[in-house]
Amino acid sequence: MIKDPYTKEFEELIRGTDEVLLLDELKSKLAKGIPLRVKAGFDPTAPDLHLGHTVLINKLRQFQEQGHKVFFLIGDFTGMIGDPTGKSAMRPPLTKIDVLENAETYKEQIFKILDPGKTDVVFNSTWMEEKNAASMIHLASKMTVARMLERDDFNKRYKGGKPIAIHEFLYPLIQGYDSVELKADIELGGTDQKFNLLVGRELQKECGQAPQVIITMPILEGYTQGSEKMSKSLDNYIGITDAPNDMFGKIMSVDDEKMWRYFELLSFRPIAEITAFKNEVEQGANPRDIKFKLAAELIERFHNRQAADTAQADFIQRFQKGAVPDDLPEKTVQTKNGNIAIGNLLKDIGLVSSTSEAIRMIKQGAVKIDGNKIEDLKLVLTAGTSAVFQVGKRKFAKVNLE
Repeated sequence: MIKDPYTKEFEELIRGTDEVLLLDELKSKLAKGIPLRVKAGFDPTAPDLHLGHTVLINKLRQFQEQGHKVFFLIGDFTGMIGDPTGKSAMRPPLTKIDVLENAETYKEQIFKILDPGKTDVVFNSTWMEEKNAASMIHLASKMTVARMLERDDFNKRYKGGKPIAIHEFLYPLIQGYDSVELKADIELGGTDQKFNLLVGRELQKECGQAPQVIITMPILEGYTQGSEKMSKSLDNYIGITDAPNDMFGKIMSVDDEKMWRYFELLSFRPIAEITAFKNEVEQGANPRDIKFKLAAELIERFHNRQAADTAQADFIQRFQKGAVPDDLPEKTVQTKNGNIAIGNLLKDIGLVSSTSEAIRMIKQGAVKIDGNKIEDLKLVLTAGTSAVFQVGKRKFAKVNLE
């Protein structure tokens, strides 16, 4: 337990954070030398967690290792509302069955990071389903519509004439009330959750509790090119249940600059060790070899060491030596009048999600036919062609055109 906040342990707690509100309050709480109640909430809107989710879970782990009480809150009640954060339109509410099924998988997955003996897994339906109509009205009275419209996403939708349902206003109130129920000293959330976290502070004050310190964590970008956040909808995510080879290949696809952000937010290595890796690269070391260390660490965490070693060996065999996968899918595509444009073909065989992505990948030099890089954005292929098509380092398909 930290009594002097100016220590390596304290630096570890604030490592990788985007913002600490309020830093002096955090130092004061830590200086008392008593375990703090640390909360982070996750809505089970999908069955699998990805590495973007683990940024918060890793931070919970750091507090846990320093003796604090960690609450992994599964928002099974709020999950049926749907978090409106960052959304330009209403999210369709999930059924209770969907939410509970996803919640069960969350409980299995988080203990690849957190210590099950030191983690309190709680569900906000435990207290929210006990609320009657009168108590919900009382909770709703704690926030004005004007205050809600200060949220950037609500404000944009309101000004753009897009509908905002009343139940969406309840989401930040219920998330905030969770902090009251748990008597949270600290709440962790993504940068996009700041408004909701501040509501928690306000409700705690209303209830006579000491308001929680807020720690926001950066939103992890996807492994593909670009700065979009890691998301299943964007197909740029690395799932923690991904097969070892898939996980290894995706991590190796992360560009060299973004790699350091992944190290900071995902690796359990000391900051000094990561700094030493950076120095090695600056002095001429191959970034690929450093990325191997990150991939191996993450696969060992979510699978095991043998899986990590095998995935690395397979990656070297398959990609560094130019080997085509043994399990190469073979597809037959019907052309139109004997011809098909390269962009349409890549989309039809599932190597890209859209023709615009196909064009972008060709411009990046990431598309090959039988190992030969192509540059012609308007390339037209003819019936009778049989070749191996490759997009990026991981996606292959053998295609026969008819």
